[in-house]
Amino acid sequence: MELEKKPVDHRRKKSIQVVFIVFMGLLVFFTIFSNTLQSLALPKVITEKPAKGSLVFTIEGSGNLQPLNEANLSNAAGWKARQILVKAGDLVTKGQQLIIYDSKTAERELEDEMTSLDKQKIALESIQDQLIQSTMDGDELKIRNARRDLETRKLDLGLQERKINDLKDRLSIQKELTAPFDGVITKVNSAQGLASAGEPDIVMTNSSLGYRFELVADSSRLSSIAISAGEKVEVEVHAAQEQQSRIIDGTLDEVANAEPRTASSSNEGIGKSVAIPQKILRVKVVDPGLKGGEQVQIKLEKRSRKEGLTLSNEALHQDREGMFVYKIDEQRGAIGNVFIVRKVRIHSYEMNGYETMIQSDSIYEDDMIVLESSEPLQDGNQVRLQ
Repeated sequence: MELEKKPVDHRRKKSIQVVFIVFMGLLVFFTIFSNTLQSLALPKVITEKPAKGSLVFTIEGSGNLQPLNEANLSNAAGWKARQILVKAGDLVTKGQQLIIYDSKTAERELEDEMTSLDKQKIALESIQDQLIQSTMDGDELKIRNARRDLETRKLDLGLQERKINDLKDRLSIQKELTAPFDGVITKVNSAQGLASAGEPDIVMTNSSLGYRFELVADSSRLSSIAISAGEKVEVEVHAAQEQQSRIIDGTLDEVANAEPRTASSSNEGIGKSVAIPQKILRVKVVDPGLKGGEQVQIKLEKRSRKEGLTLSNEALHQDREGMFVYKIDEQRGAIGNVFIVRKVRIHSYEMNGYETMIQSDSIYEDDMIVLESSEPLQDGNQVRLQ
């Protein structure tokens, strides 16, 4: 009997072991399956790690070249142009004739005044003869009268001579228009046979001094890259008569204050705006092939002076308290690691078009920062990594 019981007990124990193993297996399976299902329901996130470095800022703008030294030349007398000797685009030298004016009226006026001077000289001689005759006659009263008349005539004679000299000078200056310096004729408004219509007869520029154009940038950005006057920049020139643009060297001639621009502020609330300080950058170019008016543009790329941790702009978020990022905390679990998002405040930041450099005591290079999420996140949410 005892021999028969032993095989039965052995089979029973074996069956119990099998059932237990199957039960435990099913328990593990359903636990893992349950966690897997739960994990699949979690928000899916894409992360990136911060990189240590600086930001690249781009300053770009376009405009038209304006001369550094431009002269508006006109005839002060308003005379008609008799002969125009130059046209727009001509290179001229200092003292070169540009326009000859019709000065006949001034020349006739000068001749009349010279005739009047001759008459006064004849009248002076008559007074001198009277003085001689009065002296011979010994008439003291006539002598005194003759002397007074003689001094008056001499004063009138001097006044007339000065008037004639002034007319000669004006005629010499105004009968022609000459170039005040070496340069380029940029515009001719005068027409032959006509007087000036209010605009300058000739506009010319001093090409040797160069040209410049202006662009405006945010003061904070310029401060970040420490840009200053004297820096060299490449200028792309587009001339109307040239099919292709060309690159010439330019110099940042001046950095000056400009009117601030206004922008909406997400921190201040709806309808609020803030003033953003601006700077004017004046770029100077000197090139013998330039004539002024050409369209130009620059694109200046420089790294920021400060370094920090850089992230994609998509990683940053903002609420009423300021800027923050979602950082991943990895926690060990019994059947695998769990990933929890934590909201971390940003103390300061700088942004360019695609990256942000942040300053925070709670973020390091090895941290995982949420870049994208399949669902809106809250501090403490459990997520799954893609």
